[in-house]
Order: sequence, then C-alpha cells, then structure tokens
Amino acid sequence: MPGFDILILVAFAGIFYFMLWRPQSKRAKEHRELIEGLGKGDEVMTNGGLAGKIVKVEEQFVVVEVAAGVELRFQKAAVSAALPKGTLKS
Repeated sequence: MPGFDILILVAFAGIFYFMLWRPQSKRAKEHRELIEGLGKGDEVMTNGGLAGKIVKVEEQFVVVEVAAGVELRFQKAAVSAALPKGTLKS
C-alpha cells in the first residue's frame, strides 16, 4: 500500500508544520516587531528579568534605566517584552 505510506508522510509533515514551525515563526515575527518598535520612554523586561525604562535607542543596543541613576546597555534582542506604561514607578 504505497499510497497509505505517502498519506502518513504528508500527515506527519502537516503536524510538524502546524505544531512546531508555524508557532515558532509567529513568535519570531512578534519579537522582531517588538524590537523594531522600541522607543525612548518605553518600559521593558529583558531576558534576564530586569525591568526598566529605555532612555536611549541605538542601532543595535538600548540603554535601560533600571534604578535612579543606574543605566545598563543591552542588545535589542535581549528585550523580551514591552510593559504597559506606568508599570514601573519612579
């Protein structure tokens, strides 16, 4: 039954596409849009769990103020999420 074997192969490819590849592509696209939309004054969370406000945006890096007078420089890719305005208190 060679037709049945091909059907199983196609079904496996479909499952792979919808369960692995498509969701990963969607997450990558959302992260890319997040990185492109970063601006001064945005409140963000980094991959390491640090939360702060962006004070400067460069081509490959962002400078994030994590406490009064404490500024850290991160690669843009290290930003994992944008927080709602007002999440961080001054």
